[in-house]
Amino acid sequence: MSLKKKTVAGLFWTVGQQFSSQTISFAVSIILARILSPSEFGLIGMLAILMSVGNSLMDSGMTSSIIRTKNADQMDYSTVFILNMAGSFVVYAIVYISAPYIANFYDQPILTNIVRLYCLSFIFSGFMGVQSAKLTKEMNFKLQMMIQIPSVIVSGILGIILAYNGFGVWSLVYMNLCQSLLLSVQHWFYSGWRPSLKFDLERFKYHFDFGYKITLAGLIGTIYDNIFTVIIGKNYSAAQLGFYTRALSVRQMPISNLSAALRKVTYPLFASINDNDVKLKVVYRKLIQQVIFWLVPLLVLLIVVAEPFFRFLLTEKWMPAVPYFQILCVTGMLYPLQSYNYNIIKVKGRTDITLKMQIIKKSIAITGIVFALRFGIYGLLYFQLISAVIDYNLDAYYGGRLINYSITEQLMDILPTVSLALLAGVVTWQMNRLFVVGFAHHDLLRLIVSGIVYYGIYLGVSAAAKLAPVTDFRELILKK
Repeated sequence: MSLKKKTVAGLFWTVGQQFSSQTISFAVSIILARILSPSEFGLIGMLAILMSVGNSLMDSGMTSSIIRTKNADQMDYSTVFILNMAGSFVVYAIVYISAPYIANFYDQPILTNIVRLYCLSFIFSGFMGVQSAKLTKEMNFKLQMMIQIPSVIVSGILGIILAYNGFGVWSLVYMNLCQSLLLSVQHWFYSGWRPSLKFDLERFKYHFDFGYKITLAGLIGTIYDNIFTVIIGKNYSAAQLGFYTRALSVRQMPISNLSAALRKVTYPLFASINDNDVKLKVVYRKLIQQVIFWLVPLLVLLIVVAEPFFRFLLTEKWMPAVPYFQILCVTGMLYPLQSYNYNIIKVKGRTDITLKMQIIKKSIAITGIVFALRFGIYGLLYFQLISAVIDYNLDAYYGGRLINYSITEQLMDILPTVSLALLAGVVTWQMNRLFVVGFAHHDLLRLIVSGIVYYGIYLGVSAAAKLAPVTDFRELILKK
């Protein structure tokens, strides 16, 4: 299969996986949000930084090294598997011991038992890390989709049943554990790969040399990305943290469906052509235009209809999350631009740059957070936006320099799409203001009409103007 066909197939199955699993997860979260209280979601939100740091530590960036290694063999896979497994048990042991101190930090005694049970997922994930990396390296995203969907469905059903029967926050804990266990079991059953009890010190050094810099950079980024949940959880109520995490999770749905799917495909794709800077730039340019073309208008529309959207899906009790959500959507528009520049740096093997960038970015960020704290939650949210702009400029500068794709070029390539998305948003917002006068309590009708108006303008003008992403999409998908 040619690289183009392999990429298109990978995109199809990965987007399918992301869309299906995220849609199911989103539907489950809506049902759970109607049953459970914001404070119960806030308790799980307090574990966000713990889960992210734990996952980074137990992997040590070595699965990324496996994916970029062109001739990885059984010895490579087995060496990394043994390290992942050892790492997962060590990380879980540290978390188990630390659980009472985490509970004391948040002044939530129930967190001791929640942490010890919830974080068993580290061990389940350690069992499947290499299998998942191998499937990604082979761009076998169809199988990953077939593994992901049943896990999400079964665990979602379990969570809903437990919530209806009064398990409260524990329904979220058991749902997460069930999903992690099912994913691990299915990866072992379907991947076809089994580890050998072999460990090669030279392979370890090779993968560790690449991976530890990614891990350190990832840890710095992870701690920063989750520092807001820690600050909100420590300084405000569990309910306010619940509003924040709910806004963040709803914002993440379109980003996860499209941006994360493309990132998963683009890393092995970029790795396969990392010796050809001209081709790498062409492929990168087309992909970034595609993701901006589909993601940005959706986020703009969600900002416009955030109020009826939250009330219709989650009920009135979640309305305090609306302004958080709108600010986070603006921040989310920059996420794919950062992500793909970061992938370029990784496939070029310049993990020294990733570590350097994270130190610079997060040093600036921590200073900013101290200043933003005096302005409360909104100060933190607006600072996230400022920080995202800084992060993008650094990622784009270093990533673009490696393939001769400057920040100015990148911005000029996406400017027509972003401008059109904002214009359609302004028109829809004005229409929505007039519409609400007579249909204030008809949230579903407002959502439908707003969506039709917005995408009618956006897609109609895009096609008429023959924007580059439209032309490329037709060529890539319709004429493959």
